[in-house]
Amino acid sequence: MRWIVLSAITLAGLLSSCTGSPRLLEYPFDPGGRSLNSLASQLNPRIAGRYIVFTSDRRGSQDIYMFDTVDGRLVDLPGLNQLNTVASDPAVSENGRYIVFAASQDGRSAIFLYDRETRQLRNLTANLSASVVRHPTISADGSKIAFESSANGQWDILVYDRSGQPLSVPTEPR
Repeated sequence: MRWIVLSAITLAGLLSSCTGSPRLLEYPFDPGGRSLNSLASQLNPRIAGRYIVFTSDRRGSQDIYMFDTVDGRLVDLPGLNQLNTVASDPAVSENGRYIVFAASQDGRSAIFLYDRETRQLRNLTANLSASVVRHPTISADGSKIAFESSANGQWDILVYDRSGQPLSVPTEPR
């Protein structure tokens, strides 16, 4: 229980302004699942700017949710969550436009990118011959996505652009 309290304090420190002392943010509990806190589990929370993304099983399947800390409400994500997909490890760009996450569909894992402006969902790893991909993260501007891949029989970190093209990462210092 002590770990949970420290995590809440750490999260509060991240959400507070740089000039003041940390404050504990409290969002109302909603048994209907329409707020940040509910009876269901809230897993893998990640924060960028004013947004917190997380997975939750509040509707009977493990879906992605986004909470706007300024407006104090869940953000509608039309076309994101699908019935035959188990989502995990979401991350969000600083402006909240792009959400990247891992998902398992028909026994195969993939990394997906959701664009809130166009309401488009794209599988970034459809052409990758890896049995498992996991733990994606996204750059603040939403232009680059990094994730783990087992394509080479070991865990490697791959970096892709938003369109799903691999980026070459320099190996020599400049």
